[in-house]
Amino acid sequence: MNILHDFDYYAPKTKGEALELTKSLGSSAKVLAGGTDLIIMMKEKMIKPEAIIDISGLEELKGIVCKDGQGAEIGACTTISEIEFSKDLAKKYSALTYAAGELGSNQVRVMATLGGNCCHSSPAAETPTPLSALGAKVVISGLEGERELPMEDFIQGNRKNDLQLGEIVSKFVLPEPAPKSACRYGYIGLRNAMEIDAVNMAVNITLEDDGAKIKDVKLVMGSVSPRPLVSELVPGLLKGTELTEELIVKAGEAAQSEAKPISDVRASAEYRKDVVGALARRLVKEAYEAAKEA
Repeated sequence: MNILHDFDYYAPKTKGEALELTKSLGSSAKVLAGGTDLIIMMKEKMIKPEAIIDISGLEELKGIVCKDGQGAEIGACTTISEIEFSKDLAKKYSALTYAAGELGSNQVRVMATLGGNCCHSSPAAETPTPLSALGAKVVISGLEGERELPMEDFIQGNRKNDLQLGEIVSKFVLPEPAPKSACRYGYIGLRNAMEIDAVNMAVNITLEDDGAKIKDVKLVMGSVSPRPLVSELVPGLLKGTELTEELIVKAGEAAQSEAKPISDVRASAEYRKDVVGALARRLVKEAYEAAKEA
């Protein structure tokens, strides 16, 4: 039966108290924000923490702040649903709000948090890919202070990240989008319903002042590597060019050559490779056309 084991439960009233608890309890404790991943793992007996530190009620870890010309900050305990429906975020970071809306069911999205989705560090997670493409930084807090990491450096592998004992993720910082830029997100699954992505991808393109030549591009793949995979070949191929159908095809081939997917119950490695090419071709073209209109 899926019955939880006995554990100590803590509900800190402040961020400082939460950090004290995470430091003192160490590896015997798990931090709970939304619980949509953690509780399932506990029910399935995958983990048996001696203590749970519930930070879901900490207002200082919640909220979305967007400032003109200054990017945005999103608290780690902000729910996926709040991100999905944020009009302020949608104006600047539509790739992120779209990805949030494709995560699980509505019941999951009103509980799950951005921090939890990233800290769970699943290769197929929806939000790390657009966060990485958008240049987001993860702000990590401990009793000794704060440090920042790019999204793609924070996640180290399947359910592994750079959090040290006594640390929690407190917020995410997104830079102001560059002029003449656009980011697009897409994914492929095996059915049009709740599922874990077979592949997901985000592409962020910035154009030169002429509105035609590509100044910069960042293509990030999910579910084809233990961590978000940032393409090295696609920028070298596209920067300084005006996009053509031939370059779109080459970008797809380049992304495919970098992807290192595995076969599992959701898709074969070969299928994932094909999907990477298709997504790269579509999203590069969509991001480029959107950047021309920005």
